[in-house]
Amino acid sequence: MRSTDHTPATARPRHRLPGVAALVAGLLALTACTVAGHESTAALTAAPTSTATQKLSRSDALLFSGATGTTPPEALAILDKLPVKGRAPKTGYARNQFGDNWTDDVDVAGGHNGCDTRNDILGRDLTDPAFKPDTHDCVVLSGTLNDPYTGKTIEFVRGPGTSNAVQIDHVVALADAWQKGAQQLTPRERANLANDPRNLLAVDGPTNQQKGAGDAATWLPPNKDFRCTYVTKQIEVKSAYSLWVTQAEKDAMTRVLNACTP
Repeated sequence: MRSTDHTPATARPRHRLPGVAALVAGLLALTACTVAGHESTAALTAAPTSTATQKLSRSDALLFSGATGTTPPEALAILDKLPVKGRAPKTGYARNQFGDNWTDDVDVAGGHNGCDTRNDILGRDLTDPAFKPDTHDCVVLSGTLNDPYTGKTIEFVRGPGTSNAVQIDHVVALADAWQKGAQQLTPRERANLANDPRNLLAVDGPTNQQKGAGDAATWLPPNKDFRCTYVTKQIEVKSAYSLWVTQAEKDAMTRVLNACTP
């Protein structure tokens, strides 16, 4: 889904904890799921280079990284445990059902760190991000995205006419989640889902618009090298938030995972 800049007027100072970015990079390397003949997750998802992980524990640092340590057979086993149902009506869906856009007031990794979620993910996923001075590394001004959805390299520059070249995608789209169980979640749980780093990726803006609220049955990343990781992330998120899949969605996920190498 499309994201826009929502930068806090002031950013709260964050305590520095040296070495967490290096820790996450190491964890990414250790937990990456390799697709046959393709790059690993660690190569496709940039390790955090900002201070976004500075207040996190070791386990939360891994969750914030968005890395998936789940192998294709494990993902298939998790998928088999997800309920299979039809879509519920979209009645009542609105973005604000999942809390304020990019709120920091959440209980997931990166919450309450003084930065809004969009800037957290930009700082995590961009290579060599540059930050606005005096914001405690909370406002990303520029950086380079190795886009996982297209394989393209995109230069991000913050501004009214340029920011949307890079958008933050909900891997499990919020409208899709709403129709597959999120209506039964509490408002707090829905806000956590919308800001959970495991469900967020900085990606090419136009490609994100093409995805819309599609699930795996209707949309997969054009970059086939990333599809194994993409589907695995969707399964992990749906499992974590007690969401279901449709039969067509499950069939599509199964096809992707069966083409992956453990």
